[in-house]
Amino acid sequence: MNIQLLNKIAKVGLAELGNAYNVGEDVQNPDGIMVRSAAMHEMEFGSELKAIARAGAGVNNIPIDRCSEAGIVVFNTPGANANGVKELAVCALLLAARDVIGGIEWAKSLKGTADVAKQVEKGKSKFAGTELKGKTLGVIGLGAIGGMIANTAIALGMKVIGCDPFLSVEGAWNLDRSIIHAATYDEVFAQADYVTLHVPATKDTKNMICTANIAKMKDGVKIINLSRADLVSAADLKTAMADGMVSAYVTDFPTEEILEIPGVVAIPHLGASTEESEDNCAVMAAREIDDYLKNGNVKNSVNFPNVEMPRSGEARICVLHANVPAVLTKITAALSDEGLNIENMTNKSKGDNAYTMVDVSSVPSDAALAHIAALEGIYRVRKV
Repeated sequence: MNIQLLNKIAKVGLAELGNAYNVGEDVQNPDGIMVRSAAMHEMEFGSELKAIARAGAGVNNIPIDRCSEAGIVVFNTPGANANGVKELAVCALLLAARDVIGGIEWAKSLKGTADVAKQVEKGKSKFAGTELKGKTLGVIGLGAIGGMIANTAIALGMKVIGCDPFLSVEGAWNLDRSIIHAATYDEVFAQADYVTLHVPATKDTKNMICTANIAKMKDGVKIINLSRADLVSAADLKTAMADGMVSAYVTDFPTEEILEIPGVVAIPHLGASTEESEDNCAVMAAREIDDYLKNGNVKNSVNFPNVEMPRSGEARICVLHANVPAVLTKITAALSDEGLNIENMTNKSKGDNAYTMVDVSSVPSDAALAHIAALEGIYRVRKV
């Protein structure tokens, strides 16, 4: 099978694929693609493409809807870079609390002047700030990254209030019990001295930091955004910082509009830029695409449900299809028509899409697979 690389992928991840694959940037007709930040929206996908693995969490660079319609499973690697982003978030909190950047630049300007030590003692008060201990951190999104930051903030002596409408049971178990779980974002906005954002960029979260929501926050609030640029309205932030409503903004997503705002600390997207994060993401992405191509198992897909099933029978049939009534009945009827006995089967759905895996007692013919593929609502059928 062929795996095309659209970006440099850590060698430790590629090693997970072993010798079963032809892997490289120039690979033609790929069965799978591994990608980091390369833009894929204008790419044409060949009929052989079955899976895309994003070595990272965000998938804004991948045309998810088009992939779903073509029966292409898109994977990401949630949590693989969480510790790297968490550590940068701690740095961001400190940069928001004290004008460390301004102080460093001022200290550099003293080079070549007389009695530098005396000037430092005289001028350092301009860059004084506050301590994190005792302050309230509001965490928007308590997933893999947000949860780690919330726990770390508790260890730093901060009070923490967080909100996540989609918090999983596993995620909740991993949170420090002293973290206050708010029912709404407004509760977080009202109480926090610092607000840190850890949600994906969607139509519901775009410009969530805007004039209306800033008005719900404490005067002089400090905002950390290591998630996505689209979460913050640059125009509204500029006004709020000029008025003193927001006293600091630290982001990992510089834009032209953001860089024009005085006082903004813009980091060049370094959240996951650690050797460890890149290795972790590459390994997870490789394992996901390998297990899917070889066994049909799906884990950490953004467009299809997680489905895993131990092998039984002589062959496995994987069917990606629309999540509409009667499709499963039609699939089983088609298998019966083709004389294929079902040894084991699982079916799950995610939004508009669903996935059915069937282990059968004999190897299906190409005609049998074509029979299933011709059913209404079927995206792709393959044998593994």
